Amino acid sequence: MACQAESPVFIALSGGLDSTVLLHVAAHCLPPSAQLTAVHVNHQLQVNASETEALCRRQCEALGVGFVSRPVSVAHGKAGAGGLEEAARDARYRVFEQLLAGGGVLLMAHHRDDQAETVLFRLLRGSGVAGLAGMPARRPLGRGWLVRPFLQIDRAQLRVWGEAAGIRWSDDPSNTDQRFDRNFLRHAILPTLKRRWPTLLARLDASATACREAAELSESLARLHFASVGTKEGGLVVDKLASLSRSEQKNLLRWWIARAGYRVPELKDWSAVVADFMAAGRDRAPELRGDGFVVRRFRGRLHLVADRAEMPAAVDCLKPGESVRWDALRITLHRVDAGCKQIPKIRVGLRQGGERFRPTSGGPSKSLKTWLQEQAIPPWQRARLPLFYERDELVGIGCLWLSPRFCGAVPESGWQIVVERDCD
Repeated sequence: MACQAESPVFIALSGGLDSTVLLHVAAHCLPPSAQLTAVHVNHQLQVNASETEALCRRQCEALGVGFVSRPVSVAHGKAGAGGLEEAARDARYRVFEQLLAGGGVLLMAHHRDDQAETVLFRLLRGSGVAGLAGMPARRPLGRGWLVRPFLQIDRAQLRVWGEAAGIRWSDDPSNTDQRFDRNFLRHAILPTLKRRWPTLLARLDASATACREAAELSESLARLHFASVGTKEGGLVVDKLASLSRSEQKNLLRWWIARAGYRVPELKDWSAVVADFMAAGRDRAPELRGDGFVVRRFRGRLHLVADRAEMPAAVDCLKPGESVRWDALRITLHRVDAGCKQIPKIRVGLRQGGERFRPTSGGPSKSLKTWLQEQAIPPWQRARLPLFYERDELVGIGCLWLSPRFCGAVPESGWQIVVERDCD
């Protein structure tokens, strides 16, 4: 394993054979400047969970390695053993992303047998080439990197190393439970395949490499198509999308979702989904819902938006100089005229229906609903727009419109409402 010191370096330490061997290798290879820390995620699911955590702690103390433990709660309500397995994985990776929020490297002990299990598992789930590419040796995570230095090493070799070095580890009882899909593959399927094809791991690794290359080509093609089909706001133009083949449309849509940081849904029929978006009439609003997002069609565009159940909370009164977050907006009330001592009482809330305002000073009032439609604001954005009121008068609409009383270099009130997109 090639070891390079990067600061800080974390190790995902479960207490099992693989991660414990990685802990010892890293402790002996990396210099003190690496700030090595082992991270144990305690899922609190096994009867020996506390004993395993204690073993991890003792080993780190003996090696002079930093140690942190993070307990997590895994949702038991997900149907089936596979659901619990996936929930535990999601909980782990949330911890890892938080650890890497400030950068650094996370080492994980996945090996070639794990890669084979992953490829077979995804094959059985109907994954495309991106899924069949398996686990990458290195990928971004949080603001740092996840690195798998053992990915070309077999599990059997790690066991030989561990036993020869006299390393102690803890076996997770759930690893033999074949209700879990990966355990079934590991104990019931892969040994039979290995006996039939002794070079199975190398063959699956070669297939994963080929799929990875195909996925890279698909990603490059999607980037080229997005340059001609995408909008500056990040959406897709349906009429331009129609010039692509169905395969190119599906490829672009999947890349577009992944590019935004969401998990691409494993659908049985992507062609039907794309066809529905392409053929929808003006009176229809087809949607694709995924984990944390929704793809919607509106006025000839496809929009990828966050699926947020909770609405922003109303603000009774803006305080001068104190910013208020509202979805992706940051709202601040500033004093522009030092002579204006009276602080205006600005309330921030959501649409209730029937609102009216005067778009131009001294002009006629207009229905807010009609005005938002004229501005081509999508319905899902209208519902979440912050509305600014001084007493009962509507004086601002998100970052779309502000009354002259509160905008411009010399606002009439001497106070300015600043609405800007939050870049954090």
